[in-house]
Amino acid sequence: MDSSYKSALKDSLSGPGVPSGGKCDSNDQVTVGSLIFAAGRGSRMKGFEGNKTLLPLRAGSFPFEGDHPILTHILSNLPPGPRAVVVNHRAEDVINATKNMNLQYMFQPETNGTGGALIAARAFLEKGGFDKLIITMGDVPLVKASSYLALSEALERNDLVILAFSPKEKRQYGLLEITDGRVNRILEYQYWSRLSKKDQHALTLANAGIYAARRELIFRYLPALESRPHTVIKSYQGVQREIKEYFITDLVEILNADGLSVGCIEASDELEVMGVDDLSALRTAQAAFSVINSNKPRQDAASCRSQLNLTVPLQTR
Repeated sequence: MDSSYKSALKDSLSGPGVPSGGKCDSNDQVTVGSLIFAAGRGSRMKGFEGNKTLLPLRAGSFPFEGDHPILTHILSNLPPGPRAVVVNHRAEDVINATKNMNLQYMFQPETNGTGGALIAARAFLEKGGFDKLIITMGDVPLVKASSYLALSEALERNDLVILAFSPKEKRQYGLLEITDGRVNRILEYQYWSRLSKKDQHALTLANAGIYAARRELIFRYLPALESRPHTVIKSYQGVQREIKEYFITDLVEILNADGLSVGCIEASDELEVMGVDDLSALRTAQAAFSVINSNKPRQDAASCRSQLNLTVPLQTR
């Protein structure tokens, strides 16, 4: 880690972290903070070694070239308030690309899951300056500002809110088990596939991996999340190794066990919550971005894929 990088991380913790448009005076407290996960390598983006959150939504002559990076587009749709980006892979690139955006940077020493990214942001959560927290992924560019706002507003009746969507193909996703409007747990395919056909049919919404919660609540439950590591096998440069990962989704069961309320809101379509995990998904996102910014009616995921002759399923998490 070079000295300029260390300095950027240190400065981000000591500065206000309030972007232009945010309010931080004593009479008008900022209430919504945002945490963006941008630490992963993006191993499925073949031929690209950079941080995929910096991939362009407006492509040039090649999909990896162009302007309007994914991360800056996400930031433009988040509500004003303190913002932190969790970094690891090519962290210097992320910091350099966003150095004038008044962000805080949290270093995740090891890419050990979404829960690990949340744990890495402990200093941001402890520092405060906001009440509500939005947690989003740095490679999910098409989430609308109105959806982030709806997540925040839903905290008036829930302790944790999940952005959900109706998937065309359930098999790829963690599905929400919902009773009377409350989310009991998130079931991955290996678990929900064992349910009866009737119970499987009742699972209609999938987890988009984007959340809202009270800052104080998330900070208070970090130790509980840290107490639930999952042992997984990962391959890096042809070498398999065993690591401990932490999953944000565990918070759903943890909070329910303590009698707290977990709810959800539904995204407009699957395209809105698509993760840019590979070249096919990048092209789909670029096509959708072009359509959205040409003042034409928004097209759904299938039509955007059709324009580009794409057949690979959308990637979300």
